[in-house]
Amino acid sequence: MKKKLLTVLTVMAVLGLSGFMMAGACEDVQEACGLTCPEQGIADGNASITGVASIDGFFSSVVNYSTKANMVADNINVELAAIADSVGLEGGAGADFSGGFQAAVQAKFNLADDISIDFQPPRCEVSAKASIEATAKCDVEVDPGSVEASCEGKCEVEPGKVDLEASCEGEATAEVTCTGTAPNLECSGSCTGSCELSASASCSGTCNGSCTGTCSVENADGSCAGQCDGQCQGTCELEAGGSCEGKCTGSCEYTPPSAECEAGAKVEVECKVEGSAEPPKVNCSGSCSGEVTPPSASAECEASAKAEAEVNAECYPPSVGVSYQLVASGNAAADLEAKLQFEAWLTGFKAHMSAIAAAMAQADIVITAGEGIVDAAGNVIMNAAGEIDLENDPIGAYRVATCLSGELGDVQPTISKATANLSASVQASGLLMTSLGK
Repeated sequence: MKKKLLTVLTVMAVLGLSGFMMAGACEDVQEACGLTCPEQGIADGNASITGVASIDGFFSSVVNYSTKANMVADNINVELAAIADSVGLEGGAGADFSGGFQAAVQAKFNLADDISIDFQPPRCEVSAKASIEATAKCDVEVDPGSVEASCEGKCEVEPGKVDLEASCEGEATAEVTCTGTAPNLECSGSCTGSCELSASASCSGTCNGSCTGTCSVENADGSCAGQCDGQCQGTCELEAGGSCEGKCTGSCEYTPPSAECEAGAKVEVECKVEGSAEPPKVNCSGSCSGEVTPPSASAECEASAKAEAEVNAECYPPSVGVSYQLVASGNAAADLEAKLQFEAWLTGFKAHMSAIAAAMAQADIVITAGEGIVDAAGNVIMNAAGEIDLENDPIGAYRVATCLSGELGDVQPTISKATANLSASVQASGLLMTSLGK
């Protein structure tokens, strides 16, 4: 089918070119009229192959994917190398994180056991607006001001501009989620950050105060500065989020009873159907916390627009909590020095792990985008004939007929090479996460 279509395209291109040449537009057709294929293609980072917007837009998504995948891999490797170097573990980003990391930490610091970490899943957002704009670039029939994308998850909207009736389709109902300062600091949802406890209560984070029970880390005065296996009174730091039985002075994610959020809060809308395992999609033109489906357009336009949004997804580093137990030597001065040195290292370690967690979440979205690009490659050939104007664009017709198939053959190898590079970095990060109990 593909060979037959290309043959038809070639014949059509020649017919279109004959009239163009008879008009005496140029003597040396190939050189003067640009009837040649680019010397560099998508494997070299060039997406300007045919001059046809929808087709070159698809090739642009391939180039952008390769660039982004390699960039995320590099970012992960930088963080892994920094962690390895901080404890004297040889190998940089390729160090032995499966078992060597915990041993290196034990050798550097006086710990009773392995350390472990906890954090909320990184918050990732895909721009529905970017997918709409990318669709409009390659499909002139799409008006970016009059269409919306579909969001499978929560869609961020401007405060005060929540149109609940227009957000969902069918029997789905819209639900508003607020993220910010809780009303009267009383968080009915999940609190992330500081929770002030005026009375003894359970603490799923770091207890700073008194602990009725066992505390993993104590200050010189006997107060708690770690996990409290019992009741905590003071401040509970909820790095991974959780229930706050006091005043949430951090960030609270909650569902308001009146569909209105406090001033300054982030407002998101999600569609729900009772009894449905998966939430229905939200009509969205802002940032989406899940998968984005661009407005309806040609197949290659939808693929490139979807990839454009996903490869540029933003994933935000979460707060990371670390559980550990320092060994007391009996020498107060030495113990204090050891505690200060470990906490100084811990500050940098948390920042590196937070960045890795965000990059791994971003890698999942990017890799999925790559799979979608490969799946859509066949549509470029099937729709190529309808994407060119033989009468008015003979050069485009020539390039589609002559250059298209060769570049399409480079799509999967280009995607696969970048994916393999990114997957290797993700795998190394996964070994480190596993060693830390995450």
